[in-house]
Order: sequence, then C-alpha cells, then structure tokens
Amino acid sequence: MKKQFCKYWGKWLDILLQLFSQTIFPRRCPVCDSVLSFRGSLICQDCFHKLSFIKSPTCFKCGKEVISQRIEYCSDCTRRKRTFEKGMALLNYNEAAKKSMAGIKYHNKKEYLDFYAMAIAAKFEKQMIRMKPDVFVPVPVHPSRKRERGFNQAEVLAQKISRELEQRTGVKIPVNGQILKRNKRTQPQKDLNPEDRLKNLQKAFCVQKLPEEVKTIILVDDIYTTGSTGEACTRALKTAGAKKVYIICICIGYGK
Repeated sequence: MKKQFCKYWGKWLDILLQLFSQTIFPRRCPVCDSVLSFRGSLICQDCFHKLSFIKSPTCFKCGKEVISQRIEYCSDCTRRKRTFEKGMALLNYNEAAKKSMAGIKYHNKKEYLDFYAMAIAAKFEKQMIRMKPDVFVPVPVHPSRKRERGFNQAEVLAQKISRELEQRTGVKIPVNGQILKRNKRTQPQKDLNPEDRLKNLQKAFCVQKLPEEVKTIILVDDIYTTGSTGEACTRALKTAGAKKVYIICICIGYGK
C-alpha cells in the first residue's frame, strides 16, 4: 500500500516539476532557439521543415542517402571496410542541423536532444527491437573535453532514446557509458581526410572489460561524417568480444 502511494504521488510530483520547469525555463526550438508557443511541442513547425530527414534509398551499410535504388553502398562504404553491421541516421547534415548540433555541443543546449531522441525512437523503434541489442553504448569524449562541456552529448542522447523507446514499446534497453573509453585526445577531425581521420583515432578508444552478457550493441553518436569514429569504436568493441555493433546517430553527411 505504501509503495503504491509513493508511486502515485511520485508521478504527480514529476508532472508538477515539469510544469514548474517549463514555466521558469520555457522550452526552446532546437533549430532557431525561439521559445515554443505550444506546450508539449518540441520544435517550431517552420524549423521542422528546415531539417532534411533521411529518405530512401539509403546505403545498406551506413544509412546515407544515395541517388538510386540500384546503388547498394555509398562511395565511402564502397571504398572502405566497415566492421559495424549497419548504420541508421535521422537527418542529413544540412545548415539547420549543423547550427542545432553546435548549440548542443558548445552552448549547453542539452534540451534540444529531447526532440531528436523522440524522432529517432519513432522512426527506428522496430529496427532497434529487431536487433535485440543488449545495451546502448555512447561514443565517449575525452575526459578533458567532457569537463569543458560538462556532459557527453552522445551519452545524454542515448539515455533519452532509451527512455523514449521504453515509453513507446515497453522494451528497456539500458545505457552503459562505462564500457567504451576515450583514452587519447585527438586533433579535430574536420580538417582531415577519411584515411587520416581513422589513423588519428587509432588507439583512441579502448574497452577495459566487456560484460559477458553483452554481445549486441547499438553505438550512439550525434554526427556521422566519414564513419571513422564509428569504425574505430566498433573495432575496439569487437576486439573486446562484441559480436554485432550497430550505429545510430542524429545527423549523417550527404551520400553520393
């Protein structure tokens, strides 16, 4: 009886705290940062249409858009070995998405991730459940970079996707941010070509010990460009004993 009472009032307390939070700190659009006029909305209607959602056909390996149904793999995946099973992405990395991702990373706009997590769970819930993953693993940032930002955006995104998926389907996939570590602070990737990106990331990621029950992993990140980060993480996870690694992200570079 006491447990039911606590659970009942706990739910009401959560609702009241959310209402209080939205009154004092109103929710803002993840693209234009304007205060949203409709309670419960996560994005402006106009800004929703500024985002470029991934449409078929897509690369069978990384999930980038390709120009024809006859094309199985994008040019990146044709030229480079991929050890992850499959990638899934919500958006093309256009200017609106780039601005939003910068707001999350460099201006502490973690609340923007609410919309992206909801959209990812809605679009990919069936695929994620079919994969039967044991865990979500966020791509780690170096501890010094995490101290600068105060958080790892991939880990926050993974937690929000996990909650959204459980609410939508009842399936609980836990998040483990301790499995994969970044032990080397690499130079910025944006100025490097794909080969140098992967070389830059060699030995940057490590797995101290993979739990015995973890065999299938969904790796979570905010942006996929050439796939170097996802590939380096996958290699570390598979070396440690993972059997299958899938990748899910908010944004991906345009395919060819």
